[in-house]
Amino acid sequence: MTSTETTGTDQATGTTQVHRIYIKATPERIWQAITDKDWNGRYGYSAPAEYELRAGGSYRSFATDEMKQASAAMGWEIPEVIVDGEVVEADPPRRLVQTWRMLMDPTAAAEGFSRLTWEIEGPGQDGVCRLTVTHELAGMPSLYAMTSGNNAFGEMGGGGWPWILSDLKSLLETGDAFPKE
Repeated sequence: MTSTETTGTDQATGTTQVHRIYIKATPERIWQAITDKDWNGRYGYSAPAEYELRAGGSYRSFATDEMKQASAAMGWEIPEVIVDGEVVEADPPRRLVQTWRMLMDPTAAAEGFSRLTWEIEGPGQDGVCRLTVTHELAGMPSLYAMTSGNNAFGEMGGGGWPWILSDLKSLLETGDAFPKE
């Protein structure tokens, strides 16, 4: 099954994005791919992330060497930790709620912490699970634009959450992530 669904609200104010994707994998494999840095650094923007999977635990995503080189070539530096936050709730392998702040863009960083919820449902009879990612972005128009996937590919965060989740699906179902430039 290759269905994906993305809904959102007004980008000007930045409110809530809901992204759903169906993945032929167990809830445990999906959970591991989200929360284990040996997995989460293999898809999307390839930035490994560390979670302390308990309420109040930290979340940090780290810049890759490729990200650092690309930003240096454009004349600016990105921090070592590019996204941070705190775990609000961890219920393996079904639900993860966290705060999420983009640090590699000063405008988005100034908007503060958003709330990100990962929900894994299933599997159904066909072995497919539904992953729903809800990103609450009230008053965060810059971060909304960067993560929505509505920008021209390669601009302001590229494909955002839709691209990250599609790459996660590809990795779990085929063993291969999208090619990286």
